[in-house]
Order: sequence, then C-alpha cells, then structure tokens
Amino acid sequence: MLFSPPSVQQAATLPFVPLGDGFEVLLITSRKGGRWLLPKGWPMKGRSLAEAARREAAEEAGVDGLLHDVPLGSYSYAKTMPEGYRVRCEVFVFPLLVREHSLVWPERGQRAMRWRDLRKAAKLVEDRGLARLLADLARDDARLLRDTLTQIEGDAA
Repeated sequence: MLFSPPSVQQAATLPFVPLGDGFEVLLITSRKGGRWLLPKGWPMKGRSLAEAARREAAEEAGVDGLLHDVPLGSYSYAKTMPEGYRVRCEVFVFPLLVREHSLVWPERGQRAMRWRDLRKAAKLVEDRGLARLLADLARDDARLLRDTLTQIEGDAA
C-alpha cells in the first residue's frame, strides 16, 4: 500500500489593478530562492482563508484593498517543511483589488515586487500550477477577473 501524505491548505491573494483594457497583477519573490509568486501563507485561527490571504498581502507586499471572499481558483504544489518532509499544499487564490500600497510593511526589503499583465506574470512564475492559473485567467481575456471586479465594486457600494 502506498502512503499518501496529507494535503494542507494555504491562502494567497492575487493583488490586481485595472489598467487600460486589461489588468496588472502584483508578483513578489520568495524570501529564499527569489522565485516569483503571489503573497501566500497558512490559515490563521479565527480568520477565514480569504482574511488570511489579505493579511499575507499586507505583510509580504504592503498592499490592501477590496477583497473578494470567493477564490478565483486554486493550485497545488509540494512544500518541503523545515523538518525535511514534503506535504501537498492546495493554495486558494483570492482576488484583491489594490486600493492602497503602504510605504512601510513587515517584509519590505526581504522581497522584490513586479506588476505584470496576466500573460507576462504567467511566464514569470516557476510554479506550474500557478502559471497555469494565471494563463487561464489571461486566456479568457480576463473575463473572470472582470466579473470579480464588478462583484467586488458592487459589494463595496
């Protein structure tokens, strides 16, 4: 019988801004290795996954705004834990319409940041699952992100 390691959940944000006919999304680097990714982290006691994602965006990238509590999608990857074992992580990605970018935040100076359109962002990230999610968003002409923007703005009104 094969042992299947447990799967754990993480929460990520897709920080985005409308720009012209499309959108730009914010990518950050990992602290170790400098890989391009989205702000993400572990669930937090007493918070929804969406709220945990918002907190990670503030800590890792200094951004906040209007958060939609329905994920755009998810991707999975194998995370190597500090003890050396690997677990499968399912990352739920919540859209965050950026309205504020702080000048000071906890992980400033530990990560690089880049704003990119969805197609370029998909090519920049190394994680295949995340790249596929970004490419899928770009492929449908960002229709899902447009619909989400309409919902976010409607909820904020």
